[in-house]
Amino acid sequence: MPEKPSYVKEAAKEPLNIWGLVGFVAASVYAAASGDFLQHFAWVPLAAGAAAEALYLTTLPATSAYRRIVERRARRRALADRGRKREELIKTFDPREREAVEYLRWMKNQIYQNYQKFTQVTYVPDTIQQLENTWESYVDFLDIYRRRKNHMRSINRQTIQNQIQQTQRSMDTAGDDDTRRLYEKNLEILQRRLKTYDDIERSMKRVEAQLQSIESFFGLVNDQVITMPTPEHLSSLDFESLLSSIEMTKEILEETTPVFSSFETGDRPSTQSAPPPLAQRQ
Repeated sequence: MPEKPSYVKEAAKEPLNIWGLVGFVAASVYAAASGDFLQHFAWVPLAAGAAAEALYLTTLPATSAYRRIVERRARRRALADRGRKREELIKTFDPREREAVEYLRWMKNQIYQNYQKFTQVTYVPDTIQQLENTWESYVDFLDIYRRRKNHMRSINRQTIQNQIQQTQRSMDTAGDDDTRRLYEKNLEILQRRLKTYDDIERSMKRVEAQLQSIESFFGLVNDQVITMPTPEHLSSLDFESLLSSIEMTKEILEETTPVFSSFETGDRPSTQSAPPPLAQRQ
């Protein structure tokens, strides 16, 4: 959730406020340097400035109109920062991934241009502009997909299953209860790891299907824009269905985030295979 802006802090940083303070200070300096009776009243501009500043900071930040202005500024800054981070993220993609992202961006811009060209209007309706958010979701999904795919390359499901079987056999031959409890604990961890593997694999398939759906939808919109008899013809495009599926995919991904968050928020993992467990090296 974005941090709530400080209305008082924003009001204090307003250029009009800063120049007003400078004016009061300048008046005080001028009075102090005048060399006549005015220097005895050099404190007056400072006192007046302090009173005006106190009144300003207690009234303006409390008005609803100014708060709306500050919130709009905060949203614009957040959007700009999000866009900058997304562009930096794209630079970390491999050439094939960047090509897919840039092609979809190019198609999005082509749709905007073709719509304006064929309809002879200077604006693009909000419905079509939703492609911007869809493109951003595509980039985010592609990042999740590549991260999880790279991680899965370091895991062998059959190896985990073999470890589970080996641990079960060790439990049967354990010499005492304490040793058996240790094997039971290890078995529980391995079973959870196997479940996590299956969860990640399912989420990857879901993301892959969503990526393909977005690509196909962009192609469909482009076809419809080029061949539409009237702008109203685009109302047949089911934007809501696509957006709903995107939100559903995000919710499904959040279900695996707790077990995968430390990986997805960290640096890009190495694709090098992990060393085998100690039990296999012996």
